Amino acid sequence: MTLEEAELGRRDAKGSWTPEDAPDFGPLFAWPIKPLAIARWFVLDYLVSWQLLYFGVAAGVWFLAAPSVETMSRIHPGWIAFVLARNLAIVVAWYGLWHLRLYSRRSQDTRTKYNASWPRRSTRFTFGHQTKDNVFWSLASGVPIMTAFEVIGLWLFASGRIPWLRWADDPVWFVVLMLLIPIWREVHFYAVHRLIHKPVLYRKVHALHHRNVNPGPWSGLSMHPIEHVGYFSASAIHWIVPSHPLHLLFNQFHLAMAPVPGHAGFERIEVGGASLDTHGFAHYLHHKYFEVNYSDGAVPLDRWFGSFHDGSPDSMDRLRARRRTNVHTAGDA
Repeated sequence: MTLEEAELGRRDAKGSWTPEDAPDFGPLFAWPIKPLAIARWFVLDYLVSWQLLYFGVAAGVWFLAAPSVETMSRIHPGWIAFVLARNLAIVVAWYGLWHLRLYSRRSQDTRTKYNASWPRRSTRFTFGHQTKDNVFWSLASGVPIMTAFEVIGLWLFASGRIPWLRWADDPVWFVVLMLLIPIWREVHFYAVHRLIHKPVLYRKVHALHHRNVNPGPWSGLSMHPIEHVGYFSASAIHWIVPSHPLHLLFNQFHLAMAPVPGHAGFERIEVGGASLDTHGFAHYLHHKYFEVNYSDGAVPLDRWFGSFHDGSPDSMDRLRARRRTNVHTAGDA
């Protein structure tokens, strides 16, 4: 282990790496309220984050790579195929870049990698290999379903079937709604995620995603089609709440791109002389222990509902206690 890695965290005898800074939710819902801490967090952690990139992609798509409003006002295979091809290109480029650097070239070896082992062949995966399995489900199911939600939303906007919020109508609400989208994403994801962890849905649907106990970048969007429908349905909020197509696209590309840092398997990504935080440890623990950290971000839903795990011995003790309680409850039933 390098000196820099040792300063950031620790690796145990089994090769598992734990960051020094435990995952947390920030000060937004902390008590007592600390306005200065919230303001600092809002600028440095909420605005200047991966979300800024997702918004940039959404804005670029809207202004440079979206069909005209007139074209989108009618359902037609031509523009739908264009949107599908564009989304495929963005997903392949984003997911592929992370995989190429971290897993194909292994540019930073296992520095800050949570699990020191690499994806491998196994009969539990489609095509017998984790990466092939993940790429297949991401592209064959994830991107088409993502595109279907986008096409429906853009058609509803363009055809006048749902309200179109213009910047000139209410610039303040336009900005506030954009800032609330990541919060909505967290709440929606938590609700859907808890639902698909119910035994029947887990076995039939979510188990496909949880094949990845040692996830990599492509694991993030590797899901059963039913899970993809639930996951991308977060963008359907724009069918109800007056908004702009740019809001829909930000929501969608947040959904499409955010799984990569969260599933990369590394705490830090070395780019040139910089080291970028993935904030992926909490979700890695979900893949490791299954029953914790159903969501992560600014809203402490897991803390409120008792499923938070920060990697500490105390969190591990609480998880074991919950499991013992669940076993006893099931036995009594």
